[in-house]
Amino acid sequence: MKHQHLKPELIVMLTHQDETVPNALELFDRTKDYPITHWGFKDVGLPPKEMQSVAIAMKAAGKTTFLEVVSLSEEDGLRGARLAVDSGFDILMGTVFYPSIGEYLKDKPIQYYPFPGHVYGHPSILDGAIDDIVNHARELESYGVHGLDLLTYRYTGNAPHLLSQVVQSTRVPVVSAGSIASFERITEVWDSGAWGFTIGSAFFEKMFVPDGSFEQNLLAVCDWLEKQ
Repeated sequence: MKHQHLKPELIVMLTHQDETVPNALELFDRTKDYPITHWGFKDVGLPPKEMQSVAIAMKAAGKTTFLEVVSLSEEDGLRGARLAVDSGFDILMGTVFYPSIGEYLKDKPIQYYPFPGHVYGHPSILDGAIDDIVNHARELESYGVHGLDLLTYRYTGNAPHLLSQVVQSTRVPVVSAGSIASFERITEVWDSGAWGFTIGSAFFEKMFVPDGSFEQNLLAVCDWLEKQ
């Protein structure tokens, strides 16, 4: 299979149905030696102290860490941003962008990848015209965000077209997040030139190895990426 773009980065999310799984730390301990650099989870599902413990374990294992904030209000977004900073995450993904969140993060040692477009609901949905989402992505880039968290497959329209338009129209890394549950979708992400993609629920729902464990599903995606 020929791709003109660099291989996208896999970000493993220890999340199921948009919530961090209760045994995130134990799962990470079992899989931390796999050839995966990028790990993360959501701002809901575990008490903050436990989230901090998982983040510390990930950093200790040399991983790049991502906290994805799926709470959509300004207040919850700020709370998620503070949690990400206090827990020492490398990258804060998500939040509906508010200037107050951007201002809070400006002098903090963390990168910020907010959602472009109109995002609502839980699990999140993205809607609106592709041009509007692209324009919002450009606005966020000009504001100075470090990357974008695009809910490609939660989009109500043509998802692959949306992703390639956002990637082509911006220069910051684009992460395709949510509902990637097949090698076909990983291929679409790769072909778009996106920097990376997240997988969470699909590992727990055994979408890659139907009878397999969480670990086997994780390894199946690692192996597939290696072989392309």
